[in-house]
Amino acid sequence: MRLGVLDIGSNTVHLLIADVIPGGRPHATTSQRTVLRLMRYLQPDGSISEEGVTALVDAVAEARDIAANENVAELLATATSAVREAKNGTEVIARIEQALGQELQVLGGETEARFTFLAVRRWFGWSAGQILLFDIGGGSLELAAGADELPDAAASVPLGAGRMTVEYLPNDPPGDDDVDRLRKHARATLAPVAEMFAGMPKPDHVVGSSKAIRSLAKLAGDPMPGWSGIERMVLPRSALKAWIPRLARIPAEAREALPGITADRTFQIVAAAVVLHQAMKILDVDELEISPWALREGVLLRYIESLSWTPPGA
Repeated sequence: MRLGVLDIGSNTVHLLIADVIPGGRPHATTSQRTVLRLMRYLQPDGSISEEGVTALVDAVAEARDIAANENVAELLATATSAVREAKNGTEVIARIEQALGQELQVLGGETEARFTFLAVRRWFGWSAGQILLFDIGGGSLELAAGADELPDAAASVPLGAGRMTVEYLPNDPPGDDDVDRLRKHARATLAPVAEMFAGMPKPDHVVGSSKAIRSLAKLAGDPMPGWSGIERMVLPRSALKAWIPRLARIPAEAREALPGITADRTFQIVAAAVVLHQAMKILDVDELEISPWALREGVLLRYIESLSWTPPGA
């Protein structure tokens, strides 16, 4: 059957369509992304402006039409931190649901972490052992750790790349003082999370997922020996640290010329790099392995599990 996952995030509205069978790996057929950067539309009172809501509803309606044209049997629609935390979130959710013609699943931060952890576990496999996961979105940073499909520890903190750009790096390019303020804020915010994860077993694999981390890996990372492509990239903390002052000196419009930095990440990539570096540092991580699967794949995989399945010949 053909399924769709509509991920309404802080930065984009992303539709993933895949053909699936119970017990099988999903095969993606369509990936359509609309860049919104909802943090630009946040008002001083924490609500999303009418302009932002209209842009969001239009993107959702476009995704709904694509799903219908591609004969999607079930559309799994989710929203994350930007919609979840907006002061007018209830109204925004109602308008999204009206545009979709169905219910919207609003994910809490820890739920985001758990879905993403499931996707990463499936990508790396059971033999990967203990996994520590980092995932940066537009509004929040998720961390999770464990040796099974469900993490033993999961946390979400409001250190997303879009949110931190708006709050701490308003100038383009940002100055050294602003970058330093963000660094200190990230370190303070992550301190209790580091204590939470300190008692976890030593990870066999430390993994980064999300588009921001994949972009940083393409910029500053290295292919694993014998491999090429993003599926087998590592991002050393030292290389990430070296790129931060260079990224911060380049205007956003010029960052797109850099390897891996797409148009939808140019404004947020400095904040993403600073937050990720601090998270790696405070959790004593030297490098990340990159997972191409993240939240959308996790939502899809969990739904596939819920489908009834009869073994052949039964």
